[in-house]
Amino acid sequence: MCIGFPGRIISIDENNFAVIDIGGTHREVCLDIVDEDVGLGDYVICHAGYAIHKVDEDLAKEKLAFLKELIDHEIY
Repeated sequence: MCIGFPGRIISIDENNFAVIDIGGTHREVCLDIVDEDVGLGDYVICHAGYAIHKVDEDLAKEKLAFLKELIDHEIY
């Protein structure tokens, strides 16, 4: 099973790599395969070092809240 997490883009460099924030954790991801235009502040679903899909901010925040709930209650 693959799990992708939503992250908010906080920086983008000239090589099309972004730093994203996933609930306070920062990760670098490649933006090469996202089929939508993305920019600072946008949310993307990420897996294996790649942003794979742009997502709506409300949906991303909902999923991040669920992830936090899982971590806080150790339901994994």
